[in-house]
Amino acid sequence: MPRTVHIVGAGLSGLSAAVRLTQAGVPVVLHEATAQAGGRCRSYYDHSIGGMIDNGNHLLLSGNWAAMSYLRLIGGEHELHGPRGAEFPFVDLASGERWTIRPNEGRFPTWIFSAAQRVPGTRPWDYLSVAALLRSRPDVPIGTVMKCTGVLYERLWRPFFLAALNTDPPEAAAGLAATLLRETLMAGGHAYRPLIAREGLSAALVDPALRYLEAHHTAVRFGHNLRALSVAGGRAFELDFGDDTVQLGPDDAVILALPPWMARTLVPGLEAPDEFRAIVNAHFRYTPPKGFPPMIGVINGTTEWIFAFANRLSVTISAGDRLVSAPREQLAETLWREVAQVTGVADSLPPWQIVRERRATFAALPSQNAKRPEAQTGWENLVLAGDWTATGLPATIEGAIRSGERAAEALGVRVDR
Repeated sequence: MPRTVHIVGAGLSGLSAAVRLTQAGVPVVLHEATAQAGGRCRSYYDHSIGGMIDNGNHLLLSGNWAAMSYLRLIGGEHELHGPRGAEFPFVDLASGERWTIRPNEGRFPTWIFSAAQRVPGTRPWDYLSVAALLRSRPDVPIGTVMKCTGVLYERLWRPFFLAALNTDPPEAAAGLAATLLRETLMAGGHAYRPLIAREGLSAALVDPALRYLEAHHTAVRFGHNLRALSVAGGRAFELDFGDDTVQLGPDDAVILALPPWMARTLVPGLEAPDEFRAIVNAHFRYTPPKGFPPMIGVINGTTEWIFAFANRLSVTISAGDRLVSAPREQLAETLWREVAQVTGVADSLPPWQIVRERRATFAALPSQNAKRPEAQTGWENLVLAGDWTATGLPATIEGAIRSGERAAEALGVRVDR
């Protein structure tokens, strides 16, 4: 095992690697360029809302085994809340219809035979349409494998794949979609119970990890921005942070847990995804109506998902590139009208905030998926972590946490799950 591991980047992939290495007794120094850990999965105080918000709404599923193991280790699992079983309410703004998909716990999908549990307007055999994804080549688009039209597609498959892949489903990689199916719907309802961090992403995923690292005397250096990485003779030997440098010993190692565009500037010849998709989130300071579900899918609207928290309602829109340049006030008004229609409230626009992540995830296209590098690089003591590396999953929380674990394993460290 390495003597000391320097992890550059304290997003979820970097935190995951740091926690697992610390658990294994490996000395770690965690370097973060900003003043806050968490990367794209963090919470902060917003003055427009007058409270804490997340920079993006993220959903975990009960079958995300790496994330669940990570949360148990750091003590953050109690921060996640959700229904007792797999339950996904939807509303169609065009027709006014409302329904809730309630899959059964087991692997055999008996729920598709119940009109009360499946998507209205569909038949049990319609659900076989995704079986072709499981048999397809992984490097082809979804649209060449399955029909991307019809009631079931618009009311289930499109929202499901769009939320997970953050890419328009017909052009997204079939292999990533197949992995999602195997780990969720094919595994049974017990594997895709929705879980939400009601007190914020930092409270569940970030702050407990920092406390774990502090309790184990792991050094975390904020405001430490890596400017250059020196490599020679098959090894990395120096980290340049501008005001200071770190000389790597013969048994030291480095994990780069940075976004792909930053990693490419540091690692010579690194091939990595270079096309991205945006996610748009809107937060409204408004107490949800009594009995409103923690999460609801919206069909035929600009809004795609509404999340309910104690004192705010939040909207998420995936593959939101078309909205990145939209006027903020106009977008807030449009989204609030839809939220008001779904919730039944008639109030005027409350205090709001729009958060637009222009490069939220890599584009889940077959061509971009092929550019994802493995954890191990051509330098024996330099490995990569990030949801954009070759995890087999799209850019999700689960993928980020798995990438951190894979980085630790690439250094010869056994990850105890």
